[in-house]
Amino acid sequence: MVAQVGKVGAFLDWGLEKDLFLPFKEQTMRVRPGDKVLCALYLDKSNRLCATMNVYKYLRCDSNYQKDDRVIGRVYEISEQFGAFVAVDNVYSALIPKKELYGEVFLNTDIEARVVEVLEDGRLTLSIREKAYLQIEKDARELLSIIDSYEGVLPFNDKVSPEIIKRETGMSKNEFKRAVGNLLKNGRIQIDGKVIRRIYD
Repeated sequence: MVAQVGKVGAFLDWGLEKDLFLPFKEQTMRVRPGDKVLCALYLDKSNRLCATMNVYKYLRCDSNYQKDDRVIGRVYEISEQFGAFVAVDNVYSALIPKKELYGEVFLNTDIEARVVEVLEDGRLTLSIREKAYLQIEKDARELLSIIDSYEGVLPFNDKVSPEIIKRETGMSKNEFKRAVGNLLKNGRIQIDGKVIRRIYD
């Protein structure tokens, strides 16, 4: 935990008498007192023990996790190109690919995810989405909740732009269309012109 922030970096309370130094140049985000951060240890040029938030090369690739296992990990880096890098159990190297990112994923927070692949080098590929049929049902329930928040009438349908759908629901256009299809099939909604109406029991 960050105990204090000084002129050259932060100092971490790690359970020993002397706090651990985390230089600004080793921070992937600016930290504040009270923050809990994932760090690795290294020796600086003066042979002093310091902390770094650049943990990628320190993470292990020998977990016992298998495909479809549920895991919990800390998001330590988010890349526009690759996705979200995760330290599973704060120890093992994992990635949520960009195409699997769904909803809001924040830096320096813990998430629950599903293992979709164990790569040859032992790194884990994760998804925060359920298997397709489970995700459609989950999205459908979420969409019903959103329609309820609009007092039973969603002021757009699946013909609007992907940007509007993403902004209002957090879903991609394809996810939204699948959820709408599920609800139509089950008689929970009807499309009335440019709006979607909730059918109440």
